[in-house]
Amino acid sequence: MTSETPRRRPRSRGRRRLGASLKLVGALLLAGFVYTAFAPGLAAQDQLSPTAVEGKQLYENNCISCHGSNAQGVEGRGPSLIGVGAAAVEFQVGTGRMPMARQEAQAPQKPPLWEGEELERVVAAISAYIQELGGGPEVPDNLPALLANADPAVGGELYRINCSSCHAYGGGGGPLSSGSDAPSLLETSERHIYAAMLHGPQNMPVFGDNQLTPEEKADIIAYLQTLQSEETDRGGLFDLGRYGPSTEGMAIFLVGIVALTLASLWIAGKS
Repeated sequence: MTSETPRRRPRSRGRRRLGASLKLVGALLLAGFVYTAFAPGLAAQDQLSPTAVEGKQLYENNCISCHGSNAQGVEGRGPSLIGVGAAAVEFQVGTGRMPMARQEAQAPQKPPLWEGEELERVVAAISAYIQELGGGPEVPDNLPALLANADPAVGGELYRINCSSCHAYGGGGGPLSSGSDAPSLLETSERHIYAAMLHGPQNMPVFGDNQLTPEEKADIIAYLQTLQSEETDRGGLFDLGRYGPSTEGMAIFLVGIVALTLASLWIAGKS
C-alpha cells in the first residue's frame, strides 16, 4: 500500500478577502498612528488654551479662505502659517496688512479691522492659536527692559549695515522691485519693528537671534526711535523729507542750476 501525503485544501475566496481586508485595516491604523505622532500641529488642536480657542474662531472667520483650514496655506491665495509664530500675526494683523482685501504684489498697510482694546484682544487670540498650532518666533515679553538698556549709537551702525539699503538712511522707506516697496519706519511701533525682524514679511529677510541678538534688535529699535522723534536733527536747515542733508543738497543743486540757467538767458538777452 502506498501512503499519499494529504493535500492542503486551498483557502476559500471569502477567507482570502477577509485576510486582505484585515491587513489593509491594520496598515491604515499604523499609518494613522505614525501620522498623528509626527503631526504635533494637528494633535495640538485638541489641547488649545482658551485664548487659542477664541483665536481659532477668529481665524476661521477671517483667515481660513486664504490660509486653509489647518493653516497649511491655499495655493495661489495664501502661504502656510505653520511655523511663522505669533510674531507674524502681531505684525500682519496689528498693522492692518491682514486680512488682505485682494491679491497684490505686496500687502499694503491700512487701518486694522479692529481698534483699541478689541484689536489687542484679536491679535493676542489669533497669535496664541497660530503659536500653539505650529510654533515659531515670538516678540519677547522683556522687550521694554531690552529697550531700556539699548544703545542707539550701536543701533545706528547696525541699521546702516542691515536695513538702510531698503528702508533708506533716515528710515523713510523706498521702492523695491516687482511692484513692492520697503515701508517707512518713522511711525511704526517698537513691537511691530521687532516682530518684522523675526517674521521677515514680503522681501524683508528674517533676522533670527543667530543673525541679530535680541539686544542688537533692541539697539536698532532705539536708533529708529531717535529718528521718529520730531526733535531729532538730521542736519541741514529744512530737513526735507526727513532724510538728512543729502536731500537738501540735491534740492539746492537743482534750484541753483535752474537759477544759473535763467540768469544766463537774461544776461544774454540784455547783451
